[in-house]
Amino acid sequence: MKNKLWATSAALAAYVMGTITHVETSEAVAALTFDDGPNPEFTPRVLDLLKKHEAHATFFMIGKAAERYPDLVRKAAEAGNAIGIHSWDHPSFSSITSRERRRQIRACEKAIAPYGCRLFRPPYAHQTVMSRIDTLLLRYKVIMYSVHALDWERHEADWMAQELAKRVKPGSITLLHDSLWNPSVRGAEDRLSMIEGLDMFLSEVRGHFRFVTVPQLLKFGRVQRRNWYVRDHNDW
Repeated sequence: MKNKLWATSAALAAYVMGTITHVETSEAVAALTFDDGPNPEFTPRVLDLLKKHEAHATFFMIGKAAERYPDLVRKAAEAGNAIGIHSWDHPSFSSITSRERRRQIRACEKAIAPYGCRLFRPPYAHQTVMSRIDTLLLRYKVIMYSVHALDWERHEADWMAQELAKRVKPGSITLLHDSLWNPSVRGAEDRLSMIEGLDMFLSEVRGHFRFVTVPQLLKFGRVQRRNWYVRDHNDW
């Protein structure tokens, strides 16, 4: 009885505090997500590419950029894509106060209104238990990912296309960037290789996979969660 109670409690904690990474499904569906935009040069190219391949995506936007380019927010949403929050100006949520985390989310929420949905991805994928509680109290689902192609580094388009083709499977959530807010590698801010690689990948899998928004994907099967935490900044 005690073991069963412990297992139930652990499952409940994982459900409440766990972070969504993918969906367990037999359907040939997956989600493309883009961080750090909108960007006036690259976001329109990504939107054109999605339209070309009859795909939809989820854009986790920076509030400061969304406020500057509201037409791009509107254009992305009106094309059938989902708009989520990626903070106001991209600080690590492990290194700021709870009050500042809530301010970051609310400021971004205002900037993407009325198109935003209650999805949040923390900058740098940094999350602590306390920052997870903050998003929980604000009624946001935290969405991480199960696939990436290291597109924040400098790689050739065909390499990224191959990485995506190898890794994407039914239920995957894929991390990409239509902009890089704080590029750590010189030249990586140019998104043309990523866009070309994505075009190659989508051409290869067209007819075999359907790409939907994260809210749509979550309805296709059993949502998978994991404890996705970094150490608190004060412990570094």
